[in-house]
Amino acid sequence: MASLIPPSKISGLTQGMFVGSVSDNFNERIEQKIFHAEIVVDTEKLKREESRYQKLPIINDFLDADGNDCMKQTIQDNYNQIKEDVKQIVKDELGRIANDENLKHLIQKA
Repeated sequence: MASLIPPSKISGLTQGMFVGSVSDNFNERIEQKIFHAEIVVDTEKLKREESRYQKLPIINDFLDADGNDCMKQTIQDNYNQIKEDVKQIVKDELGRIANDENLKHLIQKA
């Protein structure tokens, strides 16, 4: 497949263009297996639709009080909090299972 449609052809496509290759079945032969086509877009209709778009609100801009970008730190803090939350949930559930006569057999003892 890679040799039929080289990456240079794919990377050189403009918007709306696409290429592909399809396979057939033994009893359903397809003569034209490789294609190169264009999606025709009604630009006037698209412009009308885009004119009705509303701007998305900024929910979090990741700026601190001094205007510094703190996105990486915020994401890391969220990751760490989720990790701690999961550890706590596992600890709580293991404790609950260990104290339940019907479930404590599910915990393996080392």
